[in-house]
Parts: sequence; structure tokens; C-alpha cells
Amino acid sequence: MSFDVSSILVAMTLNMVTMALALFAVMDGADRAARFAQVSAGLQACGWVLLLASGSAKPLSAIDVILSTLSMACISGSFACSAAAFELWTGRKAINKTPTILGIFLTFGYAAGFANYAFRVGWSNGLLALQMAFIVVTLLKKPQTTSARWRWLPIVGLTIQGLVTACRAFCGALYPDDFPAFLTPHPVNVAFAFSGNCTVVLLMIGMLLAYREETAQALERLATTDGLTGILNRRAWLGLANAKLASTDFDDQPLSVLIMDIDYFKQINDTWGHDAGDRALQLFARLMQEASISGDLVCRYGGEEFCVLMVGENALMNFDQRLRDSLGRTVIETLGYDITYSAGLVKRNPADKQVSELLLRADQALYHAKTAGRNRTIDAMELRSLTEVPVQLLVA
Repeated sequence: MSFDVSSILVAMTLNMVTMALALFAVMDGADRAARFAQVSAGLQACGWVLLLASGSAKPLSAIDVILSTLSMACISGSFACSAAAFELWTGRKAINKTPTILGIFLTFGYAAGFANYAFRVGWSNGLLALQMAFIVVTLLKKPQTTSARWRWLPIVGLTIQGLVTACRAFCGALYPDDFPAFLTPHPVNVAFAFSGNCTVVLLMIGMLLAYREETAQALERLATTDGLTGILNRRAWLGLANAKLASTDFDDQPLSVLIMDIDYFKQINDTWGHDAGDRALQLFARLMQEASISGDLVCRYGGEEFCVLMVGENALMNFDQRLRDSLGRTVIETLGYDITYSAGLVKRNPADKQVSELLLRADQALYHAKTAGRNRTIDAMELRSLTEVPVQLLVA
């Protein structure tokens, strides 16, 4: 059974063009990884259109050189963009420039050695195989943000395509007389055409799944974090705090809640403006995060109120001291004016089953911290001792 390689490659090119248009229609261009994916799909489609067009040009003519070189630039550029998109989707902030450097070397070397068929085929296919190998190695690394199960689709596709492309490089460089142009029905060309079709589909599906996963995470972040400060919002914090409260029931770990209120926050807005108030909230939230340790839950409870839940004996008192020290060192230099806060602290009782019970007592302690002159932290247990004294005297 014989296969028409040119027909298979034309079908693959049509698939690439269709999928490139689909990516531009479906993905939001505001997302950096999505933009790389869109450019990658567009360059891949353009590359194969140019490569097929070069097949109708007179061999070694100026048109053949230009179209073929541009096609190699587009295809290698596509893999460089794919590598960047996948790195971002797996949580890596810095993009490795190796695929881009390989693409630049490929393009200039291909143009310079175009007259030498063996060199041209070996050079271009060898560097394309290296680009694919680099993407596969990148995807095999443990992702930094999510499980990213979609990775296995491009891994499988690019591994197969990379191996076939490496075979083209080997045959073209060492056996140029026996290895014809890529449109000839040679077994390696047929394998390349079929694997190329499969790889295109796997790559595009992988990109769409990665984009969907990132979008879902972005929506989750919007639902669980405060838009101004970037820390947990009230709803998310309450859910996580209740879960932690339930989990610590089994090992009887000490658990405490601290509720804080920035002193005279309205005066900051009235005197310095609402933008200054927003900067004060952002700074306060950042210093809270820096003062906390792994496993602590910090949130913006509402307005200028913030909450922290911690596990450990005296953990919140230590946190409170670190935060006050940090505010004293940082605020005036950063904002140009001082900010302080009042706080109420409460430790869990064995009877507490909901965080709302702790918050009620912490809020009462916060009220007393405000009425006592602000810029202080009052422990609900100390407050309870004070209120019980008259009762004890009456009993006596």
C-alpha cells in the first residue's frame, strides 16, 4: 500500500491553519502563555504553507531559497514559542532561551548551506529534533503550580515526531543519494507525515487543556483572594479556618485567632486620599504575609480588618510582635506616614466547633483594645479574667 506524502502533508497543513485560527478565537490574548501558544500555532501553519509552496519552485532558485528559509524560520520559531508557553503553563516564570537560540542557528545555517542538500537536511532536521527534545525535557520536569496532566499529550507527540525528525536528519546527512526530498514517498517521509498529523493534534489539545486549567485557576484565585491585597478573602478564609479547626480536633493542637483593625483608617483616606489608603492596606497585607509562617492563614476580613489563624503555643503573640516591629521599621519610609493597629486575640476552647465562636470573642477583645487607646493587642482570656473578678467577689 502506497501513500501520497504530499496529500498527507497538505492535510496536516490545513489542520494547522484550522487549529491556529481556533486558538486565536478561543484563547484570551491578554494571557502571556496563551499569546505564545497562538503565535506558535500561527507560525507552524505559515511554515508549512511556505514549505509546500517551495516544493513548486525551481530547485535552488531564489524563490526556493527564500520560501524554504522562511519556512524553517517559522517552524523553528513555532517550537520556541511552544516551549515558552509550556514553561509558563507549568509555573516557571523565567523562559529558557535555548529553543530560540537553536531556531536562530537553524535559520541562518540553513540559508548559508542551502546549496548543499545533505547539510541542509541534516542541519534543519537535527536542530528541529533538538528543539522538540528540549520541550519534552521541560515538560517532564515536575510542574511548579499544578499537576498539569495535559503535559503527556505534547510529550508523546513531540517524542515520536522528534525521533522521526532525527531519522530524517540522519538519512539526509549521511545518505543523501538514497534519501529524496520530503514530498517523495520514502518510508521516513511517510512516517514523518503521519506522525506530524498526530503531533499537531496532540499539541493543540494539550495547549487548550493547559489554557483551560490556567483559566480555572485564575477564576479560583478571583473567588478566594482579595482583589486589592492578594491575600485570602473572608469567605475563603472562613472555609479554610473551619477545616483547620476540625483537623486539629484530633491531635488537640493549640489554635488561635487574631483579628486586627488599622487605627484611624478613615483619617488616612480623608488626609492622604483613597489611593494612599489602598497602598496602606496592601503594605499591611504584605507585612502580614512576611510575618507569618507556612501553614498560617491570613486574610482581609473586610475594610481595614484583617484576620490570622495559627496553630501553635504563643504563635500569634510572636506573630503580633513581628508585625508591629516590621510596621515600625517600614511604614513611614514606604508610605510617608505612620500606621498602627488594634487587635483582639483568642485561643480555642475545647468547646469551640466553629471559627465564628472564636471570632466573636476575638472581636470583643478588639473592641476593648480600641476603647483602651488603640495600638495594642488584648487577649480574650485576659479580658475574661477581668470581667469575672466582680462575680468572684460577690460569691465570696
